[in-house]
Amino acid sequence: MVESNPAPLDAVFHALGDATRRRMLRDLAGGERSVGQLAEPFAMSLAAASKHVKALENAGLIRREVRGRTHLCRLEPGPLASAHEWLGFYEHFWTSRLDELERLLREADSKTPPPRGDDR
Repeated sequence: MVESNPAPLDAVFHALGDATRRRMLRDLAGGERSVGQLAEPFAMSLAAASKHVKALENAGLIRREVRGRTHLCRLEPGPLASAHEWLGFYEHFWTSRLDELERLLREADSKTPPPRGDDR
């Protein structure tokens, strides 16, 4: 698997590497939110929330729109699809390995004689 431009994917995984940002993305999946609404579930200042929003924005995971003094954020799912595609390669890799393990175990089970009854 060749990545033509790993930088955007690096930014996505960096953004997803933080539990606060993952929670913010989950909240945004329910619809548009202000930075204040995104900060609400956490004990953090608006400045701290803005730093998280900026990391999500830099990764292309959200779009921020300023309406007056309110900054509204919206989920942009495209980069998540790229990350999912990248992870899909490894899902296929591990699925094929586990399928082979299952085949080998079934083969070994079929060659093992059944346990004998108690010969007392």
